[in-house]
Amino acid sequence: MEEPATREFEMSLSDGASDDDMPLTLPAEGSHSGSIRKGCDPFAQTQRSKLQHRRARINQQINKEMRMRAGAENLFRATTNNKVRETVALELSFVNSNLQLLKEELEELNSNMEVYQTDSEAVNVPMIPLGLKETKEVDFTVCIQDFICEHYGEDSSLYDKEIKELMELRQAMRTPSRNQAGLELLMEYYNQLYYLDQRFFPPHRNLGVHFHWYDSLTGVPSCQRALAFEKGSVLFNIGALYTQIGARQDRSAPAGIDRAIDAFQRAAGAFNYLKENFSNAPSLDMSGPSLCMLVRLMVAQVQECVFERVTLTTQDTHFTSQLRLAQEAARVSDVYLLVQQTMTQPLMKDYVPFSWASMVQVKSEHFRALSHYYTAVALCDHMSSEASAEDEEEQHEEEAEKVFLQFYVSTPAGLSLSQVLQDPEKRRKLGKAHLRRAVIRHEEAMRVHGLCKILRKMDILQDVLSLTHKRSLDKYSELDREDDFDETAEAPEIQSQTHQKPDITPPNFSTVQVTDIFQRLGPLSVFCARARWGPVRLICLQRREGGLGLTLRGDSPVLVAGVVPGGCAAEAGLREGDYIVAVDGQDCKWAKHSEVVNMLKSCTDRGAELSVVTLHSHDTQVERRAIMLSHCGDTARQRLLGAAKGQSSASLLNWNRKKKREGSGVTKRLGSTFSLSFGSIRDAEAMY
Repeated sequence: MEEPATREFEMSLSDGASDDDMPLTLPAEGSHSGSIRKGCDPFAQTQRSKLQHRRARINQQINKEMRMRAGAENLFRATTNNKVRETVALELSFVNSNLQLLKEELEELNSNMEVYQTDSEAVNVPMIPLGLKETKEVDFTVCIQDFICEHYGEDSSLYDKEIKELMELRQAMRTPSRNQAGLELLMEYYNQLYYLDQRFFPPHRNLGVHFHWYDSLTGVPSCQRALAFEKGSVLFNIGALYTQIGARQDRSAPAGIDRAIDAFQRAAGAFNYLKENFSNAPSLDMSGPSLCMLVRLMVAQVQECVFERVTLTTQDTHFTSQLRLAQEAARVSDVYLLVQQTMTQPLMKDYVPFSWASMVQVKSEHFRALSHYYTAVALCDHMSSEASAEDEEEQHEEEAEKVFLQFYVSTPAGLSLSQVLQDPEKRRKLGKAHLRRAVIRHEEAMRVHGLCKILRKMDILQDVLSLTHKRSLDKYSELDREDDFDETAEAPEIQSQTHQKPDITPPNFSTVQVTDIFQRLGPLSVFCARARWGPVRLICLQRREGGLGLTLRGDSPVLVAGVVPGGCAAEAGLREGDYIVAVDGQDCKWAKHSEVVNMLKSCTDRGAELSVVTLHSHDTQVERRAIMLSHCGDTARQRLLGAAKGQSSASLLNWNRKKKREGSGVTKRLGSTFSLSFGSIRDAEAMY
């Protein structure tokens, strides 16, 4: 088994975190219906499933080789026998060689972008998708059963169905489908982890479950007991699945482009949320530099989709329309250049697949070439329109000049842009200079493309580069003249600009509503891992003429707000602050106030047997919240519980969070209850 990392994965929630980040559905009374979302058939032989199976197999082989290497290194350090050391050193060289081959094979799989692309016949530059993180199976059975017996004092065998449902949900989550249903499956499991944390992960203690996940790009295994590691890995896979959905969209129509933009923006939001809220990642794919690179990559792909949409919707060849295309292309080139710089940082240089770095460089050069090409087209079309539509040109002349004067980063000395617009020969020469730059950039893109074996196998990328290169050469030939002996001037640098800046869409976990699988344990406000209470006590009440002698308040669960001294309840051992969990053996943790009252009123002469628990006051935050919830109506209850989820969303094992000190109207009193300013909620209090 791999050794857990010395520092466990943590989550620190910023002060601005929204309550929308947590599941909003409250547990409802009644039987819990299992998840209707299922994963893909693991035996389905689709191209994507075959790729994922190969990735899983390589991950296991890498894990085996790394364990062998760790053992050999330990033996090498421990032994003093030179012959043994030589043998171990030889074995280490073989292991390292095998690891290198496996990592190269995995890199080739991760670079297999064509599997995730659309089946459309349209010629588009391929997008870069991300493979899902693989994980081992996890058996929650023993640890949850032990915790239920020890902490909740219940028969754990009664919860075998819930444990099985949780494990089936996790198993399905390992193979999500590449569509909205797959995303909802991951979201459902992610939201269930909130309830799992609240139910079974007390502060400063772990459940004893080891979560094994493999690095998405290198296959290196990581193992931790922190539930934050499980949650962060699922969130990573949500972002990765969005990249696959975005890459598969048919971008030959505006609707497909819009879907791709939405998917890549949501992928960027998932990676950015992971970067901002989690720390001490045990694997490189979830480290800060890697997530920063992935966010920038997704933003660049969004910008590329924006350019494609502008290209599709721009039907005319007017001067300003072509300049707009040129600036959009320059913007795409700039953002890919930023991604390229991020990939060359020390930590990322040897981590990012070579094919990714090559693809990003190819795109940066390709779109820079397109920006120069569209500039040349704008100049040439503007020149030809002068003869065919003189009246229309006069109408747009002022607008064209205004746009053109702001088109370049800086104007070269001796070049008047106003004169260029008025002189056809100057426009032709400037257009020729831009085409020369375009051809140079196209050739550089093709050179970088040729250096990468994996990119050379991508026919669609080769077609795009060849087509655009030939188009620029043909345009250059049109502008070239036999008597043109002047040296071609250097084209100015184009000012990049976009009409739609990419948005980073954070994940909205409340879109997938879930119900706590273990809701039968009781309301989460009281029956959680943080709370501490005494053992269940049986109270036998015998009704007298003066009643039972107790005051009840709230519901789910009903609180004993007061006990009449010398009364029936007091003599039976009932205490103020007790919660009623059962009446005559009938569970009433989720019962309303009126339901418990009816149970007590319907008791016969033999009396009623109450099962009660007393919440200890050492965890004041839990008890205060529980009492406040028991006094509120349904609307206020949902609001308070929703706020509590927002506050406790960072409560997974070893998470860090920034806390705001808040004033409270609740003051502690001796005993196990608190004095509250109830106000209007006294209507829910009655004496029996």
